[in-house]
Formats: sequence, C-alpha cells, structure tokens
Amino acid sequence: MKALDPRLLKYARATAFLLAAAVALGLLTAALAIAQAALLAQTIDAAFLRGAGLRALGVPLAALVVVLAGRAAVAWGQEFTAHRVSAAVKSSLRRRVLEQAVSLGPRWTSEAHSGEVVTLVTRGLDALDAYFARYLPQLALAGIVPLAVVASLLVVDPVAALTVALTVPLIPVFMVLIGKATATRRRRRWTALARLAHHFLDVAAGLPTLKVYGRAHAQLATLRRVTDDYRRETLATLRVAFLSAFVLELAATLSVALVAVEVGLRLVAGQMDLTRGLFVLILAPEAYLPLRQLGANYHASEEGLAAAEAAFAIIEARPAVHGTRLAVPDLRAGELRVEGVTVEHPDRAVAAPEAVSFAVRPGEIVALAGPSGAGKTTLLQVILGLRVPDSGRVVVVGGDGSHAAVHELDGEAWRRQVAWVPQQPFLFAGSVADNARLAAPEASAAAVREALRAAGLGDVDPAMPLGERGLGLSSGQRRRLGVARALLRDAALLLLDEPTAGLDADAELAVLSTVRDAARRRGVAVVLVAHRPAALAVADRVVTVAGRALAA
Repeated sequence: MKALDPRLLKYARATAFLLAAAVALGLLTAALAIAQAALLAQTIDAAFLRGAGLRALGVPLAALVVVLAGRAAVAWGQEFTAHRVSAAVKSSLRRRVLEQAVSLGPRWTSEAHSGEVVTLVTRGLDALDAYFARYLPQLALAGIVPLAVVASLLVVDPVAALTVALTVPLIPVFMVLIGKATATRRRRRWTALARLAHHFLDVAAGLPTLKVYGRAHAQLATLRRVTDDYRRETLATLRVAFLSAFVLELAATLSVALVAVEVGLRLVAGQMDLTRGLFVLILAPEAYLPLRQLGANYHASEEGLAAAEAAFAIIEARPAVHGTRLAVPDLRAGELRVEGVTVEHPDRAVAAPEAVSFAVRPGEIVALAGPSGAGKTTLLQVILGLRVPDSGRVVVVGGDGSHAAVHELDGEAWRRQVAWVPQQPFLFAGSVADNARLAAPEASAAAVREALRAAGLGDVDPAMPLGERGLGLSSGQRRRLGVARALLRDAALLLLDEPTAGLDADAELAVLSTVRDAARRRGVAVVLVAHRPAALAVADRVVTVAGRALAA
C-alpha cells in the first residue's frame, strides 16, 4: 500500500479532513519549533555569557513556557483529531465491507472464508488506529518541518543549512529500502493471522461434532502449528522493525553530529557567536525528528495497511449480476418450475446439482433427496436467487400466465414471496418472539404464539431471552424456531433444508404436520430437503438430486 492510498480519500471522506488538519498543525509545529530554538538560544546566551538574572529573563522564559504549552496542545490536537477521524474511517470501511459482502452473496462468502472477513472487520481494521493517529500526522510533519528548518538555518548559517539539506534525504531513502524489504513479511503476517482466525472459527463452530466423534484433540496440533507460524512471522517482523529503527536513528545521529562539528569548529575559531550556534544546534535535530518517527510509526501501522488492502479488495470486488425486474408473477396462483438446473463449483471437480428439473404448485410438497454433496442446498440457493446456475433456470409462473426467470427478478422483490429455513437457522440475542418476528416485524403477539405452537414450541415463553446464536434453546428447538419464523412470514413458497434433522420422532411428526398443514390449508408451495423416511413420506413427490464429475 502507498504512503497515502487514494482509495482512502474515495471511500473515507474523513481522511481529507485529517490531511488538512495535519498540514495546518504541521505548519504550526514548525513555527513553534523555530520559536523554541530561538528562545532557548537567547535565554542560555543571556544567562551564561551576559549574567542576566531571573528578572531579566522573565519575559523570554514566559514566552518559552507558552511555546512549550503550544507544542503540547498541538500534539494533543493531532492525537484527538486523528483518533476521531480513525473511528470515522473504520466505521465507513466496516459498513462498506459488510454491505459488499452481502451483495456478493453466499457463494463468494463461502469461497472467501467468513472467518477472514470477520477478522478483517474486527481486529484487522482496528489496526488502522496507528496509521491515522501516528503515521499520517507524521507524514505531514515530515514534509513540512524539515523544509521550515532548512529555510530558517539558511538565514542564520548557510553551511549548516546545506549540511541538513544534503543529509535529510538519506533517511527517506533508507525508509523506502526498508519498506520494500518488509512488505513481503507484512503480507505473510496478515495471511497467517487470517488463516489462524478462519481455522479457529471453523474448529469452534464444529467443536460439538468433533467432540462426539472423538476428533477434538486432533485439532490441537493443527491450531498449535498455525499459531506457531503466526508467532514466527510476528517476531520476524519485530526484528526487522527494530533493526530499521536503529538504521534510521544512526543516520539521523551522524547527520546531527556533522552539523555539531561544523558549528563547534566555527565557535572555537570565533567565526560564530554563541546565540547563533545554539540556535543551529537546537534546531537541526528538529529536521530529522519527524522522519525518524515516521519510520517507526510506519512499522506500527503495517498491519492496518495490510487490513486496508484486504478491505479494498472486498469493496472493489465485482458482485454477481442481479436481475432488476420488479414485477414478480404471483406464485400463489401459478407454479415454480426448475428446468435443467446445473451448478459447477470452482473448488470441486463436480457439478452439483446436475440437470435437475421439477415443478411445484401451491398446496404441494416436493422433497429433494440424494446423497450428501449432491447439491440440494445449492439448488435451494438457486431458487432463492442467491446463485445463478451454470445452465438451466428457475421460472416463476403466475396465475395469469405471466412468467419470469428468477435470475431476471429483483432479489428483494422475489424473496418477499419466499420463506427459507436453512440447516442452521441463525438466532440473535433477544427474546424468542424477537427472533420469530425477524421475518415478519409487524406480527402480533397472538400470531407469534400460534406460529410457535404450530412448530412444536407451544411450551416456550415468547418473552424468554436468548443468547447469541439461540443460547438457551436446544438444537432441535432452534430448528423449530426457524420453522416458526418461516410460518409467521406467510409466504407463497416455503423452502426447508432438513428442518427435522436432530429432532426426536414426536417433534419430527409435529413439524411435518405443520408443514403439511401450511401446504394444504394455506396453499403454500413447499420444497423440502430431506433424508429421513418420515420427511420423505409427507411429500407429494420426491425428486432425486445427483451430481456429476467434471472432465479433467
């Protein structure tokens, strides 16, 4: 990433304000540094060579206190402004990343690894604090203060000004060389962190299953290996950062020493008075200080820079083309046709599903059967309009004969007719009623209780609070709450992805009876993914879904 990436100005308008504030405060810092050097030189000369007392030094000392207070206030202003802007930029980038992740759809999310996205929008973008709070303000100071110092020295001592002007550029040269050397390590460290986060999230999510099958301890070695990789990359990055800081400090120290030697020789020879000599010696280090701090802060902000690159990669990714047709045929009086749908997967050498065709009408239940990995869940995503098939199409036919392919329809308009229950319904922290109303926010309390009763949760208090992901309910109750949420939506099409998995026989019969009732009495078209015999038995038709190996 560049020292100042133009994309930050494009996607985070607050960055422009920070740059303007940094330039203004940089000019003020340069003026205060010059004033401080002049006051110190005059005060020391008056006190040690002219014997001035405290009364005579009162005015310059008071002025010096004001200047020092001004520098402290400017430093505070830089920190305050930078942190406020950093918070605004992080909020803007997080919102854009999440919006883009949603628009890119579940296929992109599964391929991009949700754990990496979670790491990016949390800890990753938090690392931008160092970039905005320290690196960018120092970047402005590094461009302003050395020029102001050289200009001031040129008036007082042209030789010292020339020495500073010739040695100051050495530090940016070293910084560029070091930056190029550390760029690869920075990317490797971010990749290691993302891989660790993704793997840890997957292991944590699948820990119950791993525990049941006795494979939980087998993951310890993998986690330990990934963690050790991250530790090694972090320590390697720190070594480079410490060594580069040493190089910059050494270059700045030698440059100041050249100025000091030149000034000392002329002081001894009587070619320069003490006031001018002190002014040069006090002011010269100020030319190198912003550059030294810039190099140190660059390393502190490297993780934030890598996170910003990852955020921009997501923001600028091209989303799948979605339909724009708003006029959706009324499915309640028509039918849904799946015509030869085939989906190929870039990470798998199979097409799953492959050439699936069927139709479902209001009041009918169609069950999708087949082995795991055959593409049943993928087929539901195609029907929802979340994925575009590689061949074939899904057509909505209205009672008046109007028809449209799902991929041609506006996604939001189409999904207003659909209710979907995934394999693991996502539940939020809140009450049972709040989670049920997610699909129908205006539903009455009576409607919520009826939906819960129909899904076999009549004994659950709607006001019962739940933790994140439905903590407080059993696995089976979470699935039934997902079914209750779908029933409350009162949609024309109900898509169920193994809604009875993990339920006992009585609970399974209750859920299937509710699904059958929704189809018969409400005229809802139901597409049901099922493996268990009871779920297959409730269907009017069973469609076998199969995959096909692709030619190498």
